[in-house]
Amino acid sequence: MSGRIRLTLGAWAATLMAACALLPLVKPATWIVQAAFLLGVQAGVGAAARRVPLARPLTVAAQAVVTVFLLTFVFAREQALAGLVPGPEALERFAILLRQGGDDIARYAIPAPLESDGIRLMLIGGVLIIGLLVDTLAVTFRSAAPAGLPLLALYSVAAGLSDEGTDWLWFLVAAAGYLMLLLAEGRDRLSQWGRVFGGASRTAGGEQSGAVAPVRTGRRIGVVALGIALVVPLGLPAMNGGLLDSVGAGAGGGAGGGGTISAVNPLVSLRDSLNADEDQQVLSVKTKMPDVSDLYLRIVSLDDFDGTTWKPSRRSITALPDGTFPTPVGLGPDVKRTEVDTTISAADWYAQDWLPMPYPPSGVNIRGNWRYEPTGMTLVGDHGQNTRGLTYQVKSLDVQPTAEQLASAPEPPAAIERDFTKLPDSLPSVVASTARKVTEGAADPYDQAVKLQDWFAVTGGFEYDTQVQVGSGSQAIARFLKDKQGFCVHFSFAMAAMARSLDIPARVAVGFAPGSPQADGSVSVGLRDAHAWPELYFEGVGWTRFEPTPNRGSMPSYTLPDDPGSSVPDAARPSETASTAPSATPSASESCTAEQKKLDGGCASESPQAALPTDDDGPKWYAILAWALAGLAALALPLAPMLWRLRTRTVRLGAHGRGEADAAPYTLAIWQELTDTAWDFGITPDESQTPRKAAARIAGLGGLDAPAAASVHRVANAVEQVLYAPQPRPTAGIADDVRRAAAGLSAAVGRGARLRAVLAPRSTVRVVWTASAWWSGVRERVLAMRPTWRKASGQQG
Repeated sequence: MSGRIRLTLGAWAATLMAACALLPLVKPATWIVQAAFLLGVQAGVGAAARRVPLARPLTVAAQAVVTVFLLTFVFAREQALAGLVPGPEALERFAILLRQGGDDIARYAIPAPLESDGIRLMLIGGVLIIGLLVDTLAVTFRSAAPAGLPLLALYSVAAGLSDEGTDWLWFLVAAAGYLMLLLAEGRDRLSQWGRVFGGASRTAGGEQSGAVAPVRTGRRIGVVALGIALVVPLGLPAMNGGLLDSVGAGAGGGAGGGGTISAVNPLVSLRDSLNADEDQQVLSVKTKMPDVSDLYLRIVSLDDFDGTTWKPSRRSITALPDGTFPTPVGLGPDVKRTEVDTTISAADWYAQDWLPMPYPPSGVNIRGNWRYEPTGMTLVGDHGQNTRGLTYQVKSLDVQPTAEQLASAPEPPAAIERDFTKLPDSLPSVVASTARKVTEGAADPYDQAVKLQDWFAVTGGFEYDTQVQVGSGSQAIARFLKDKQGFCVHFSFAMAAMARSLDIPARVAVGFAPGSPQADGSVSVGLRDAHAWPELYFEGVGWTRFEPTPNRGSMPSYTLPDDPGSSVPDAARPSETASTAPSATPSASESCTAEQKKLDGGCASESPQAALPTDDDGPKWYAILAWALAGLAALALPLAPMLWRLRTRTVRLGAHGRGEADAAPYTLAIWQELTDTAWDFGITPDESQTPRKAAARIAGLGGLDAPAAASVHRVANAVEQVLYAPQPRPTAGIADDVRRAAAGLSAAVGRGARLRAVLAPRSTVRVVWTASAWWSGVRERVLAMRPTWRKASGQQG
């Protein structure tokens, strides 16, 4: 098998093995077979083009064109000419698929369904692009080592998206593929560098085996590279999220099938909009609900709490139910309820994957591709479907439990108690102890919930502040309970965690608080009405809303005492601030009433710093330093060969001693710089020739003009003088001769060869030779000491 074919197969296998890291992201994994076949076709075209032979740029161009044809045939043949040549319609099809793939990546849980053509295009297209880069570097340009960078990029993307604990296994697979590529290059190229480094192995007859040393050195290079790849990431800081840390989102693929779902927190996607200078209208709502202060539009519930973040669990999703939705879990027949009709119109710019609805919905009339998540009774768009410009009708239940019904609620079912009272071990003990202290003397779970709500909203001394930064991590809730400043996210998260510590099933709902009534009878819901609130479960009533955030939304009537002298705000209207005058500092109790929304300044928005805190007190200095060093290393690594050559050239051509003893070392260093410069331009050194013949070879192969050729011969004469003269003497001007020769070599080649000589000089292999020689010396010294150890051991015995 020829060296080129071996390298081609090595590049194909290395790319395919690195692509295996993507297997956990999508099910089924049959796409890898299709990718392997297309990758083989791409590699075969490259091998054929090199066999012709075509110029290197034409080889790469031919492979790129064939890659485009292959992708067109697989994904857009109906829109292409002859099923292969992409035209405007095919390009538009690619754009649609890429947009759909981006939406699906943002929504689907891992593993995502392969039915999504957008995700399949991204997978196969990405593998083909990486394969083209690897083949170009390793085979066409004969530089296998840099080909590890695209392979590393492919693995890093997969590892960054995957949340499984088997990333190390896929790293080993990808690393093995890269090592195979290095070994293939070692057999084909290292033996042609004019020197076997690392020591040649000897056969039983004493003859050297030159093929073994390059292979052994390739292994050493690979082991060192893999060791660095394993060790360096350990020094990099982890990217931990905050209270609103986003997670992968998802929806099942296909119509009517199953699937799982894990959504991004909607407040994260609204982060930028929440901080807009103008409070734009998101939704226009028309409802028959008698009291619009209870009109909360729920988007999704967050029920998975890991101590740092509340996020949605992965839930099964189904087709949208025909007719009436199932009765909400836990809602008994004796609880008063009224079915309410609501019409909601979304703004043309508001593209939300989840459907805002009153809770609990009993039926939805909407066009488009929507699917149903039964646990949260929510709707999620499928394959790019969102709320942009939609008008839809929702039938919902206005559930009106009494305090007595909530107080007398029996124990929740075991499954609900198990799933919705989980708390991580990392949660600070102060959360549970504070919950017990606040609810001391409560008669039942309902009484405990009301005491928690009142403590946050009224009696606990908490302040509503949109500019606060309470930090992230396991201590975030503890910090909030201590500082007593925050906004709806912090209040709802803290109350839900404290309720769970009291064995009350709890989750957090995200959506919109009641908006502003308009003159035409509709309700305008704006950006700054985005809200989060806790929902607690009571058997016989179901999931029940509470409102711990002061001066936001409205407290449910079933949580208010009958005493008219109570300090709890009236539930009949959304709470208001005491003053609408602007303040120079962030308000401690800031809300947004209908009157304030009409003012020029609007209402202050919730800042992204409050919504997405990045650390307890901002980025740590050592994290910034680590990332800065990692960035410098990432920039310096590809430039390392060039920097090494610049440094070596400066030392060889620089200042030196003026005595006769310094003449030979300096002249020989000048000669080595000349031969290395010629090597960088493609003239491999031949150490078997005399300096005079080597100079003639450089001048001839390099196509040097007369002045540059004369400079090369002057340097060769200086080398012969110091090697053979009885008293070596320095020769003036030979450093300038090397510079003229280098300029002549550069002028005689094309731009690509010049860039190669500067950015990836061939002579940097001397670093590997030096390291190999050093290691061989160390090994020989260690082996030489073995008999001494054995003899000493025998004497002591």
